[in-house]
Amino acid sequence: MSAGFPVARSRRLRETPAMRDLVAETSVRPAELILPLFVKEGAAEPQPVPSMPGVVQHTRDSVRKAAEEAVDAGVGGLMVFGVPQHKDERGSGADDPEGIVQRVLRDLATDLGPSGVRPTVLMADLCLDEYTSHGHCGLLTDTGAVDNDATLERYRSIAVAQARAGVDVVAPSGMMDGQVAAIRAALDEVGRQDVAILSYAVKYASAFYGPFRDAAEAEPSFGDRASHQMDPRNTVEAVREVRQDLAEGADMVMVKPGLAYLDVVARVADTVDVPVSAYQVSGEYAMVEAAAANGWLDRDRVILETLTAYRRAGARQILTYWAVDGARLVR
Repeated sequence: MSAGFPVARSRRLRETPAMRDLVAETSVRPAELILPLFVKEGAAEPQPVPSMPGVVQHTRDSVRKAAEEAVDAGVGGLMVFGVPQHKDERGSGADDPEGIVQRVLRDLATDLGPSGVRPTVLMADLCLDEYTSHGHCGLLTDTGAVDNDATLERYRSIAVAQARAGVDVVAPSGMMDGQVAAIRAALDEVGRQDVAILSYAVKYASAFYGPFRDAAEAEPSFGDRASHQMDPRNTVEAVREVRQDLAEGADMVMVKPGLAYLDVVARVADTVDVPVSAYQVSGEYAMVEAAAANGWLDRDRVILETLTAYRRAGARQILTYWAVDGARLVR
């Protein structure tokens, strides 16, 4: 007691699980989670990714089962990444109507039903690094630099191929200048104004991508991607990139990676009035799985805590390899 007045006791609102749930400021819903799926062309059975325990390179059959499991858990979106059998300088498999992603999109569109009535949103990564023999996100000049404008023409073609295969959302991840405008124009030209664009507007040149490059078989054969991905030291640039992509026609924007860049997620979310997504990337996943396997962390509690941190920072959607686990934990 102080001066005759009762002391405020915040602990009264933390005494029981029910009370904590009642007054919680932030929640995670299954529909806000997006599951990345890797599909390997020609695979006879799912191939485990050693650096990502529990994650596999799917076959065409097994990815359908994984999609069904995710839908049953209430996951809001599926993001498809392709791992082709054959690669070349221009990434021909990326827009081939019979390329692995296009075939899988047609499979899943058949399984999940027509756009507009699907129980989840069908998305596809739109880039070239998985398809090129050199492992870079675009076409190269004679000197080995990424040719921005020539790459945009490839992105246009990929977007149209994915739209025709049944995708709901294309997700350009190459960080080329003008990629959103080029893709929006290409989709509109073929009458696919209904296909949305989730732009990887803020994608940093991060050290957290290593396990993903194992899963997607997309390690550059030389150099790095620092010429087009963002410098981790910059945040003002992030806002500028987001504004540019929105001006070009992006419907949603993404920050990648997430956990080490929650300040950027928050800044972007405070700046724009469109859905902001964040990617809980492979390095985050691998570190937690390794620590949990050694008994150093409570895996489920860490999954929930990190997903909540994303939502608390302002991410409306979270791409996470724990989408199914997370959906089950928050139900």
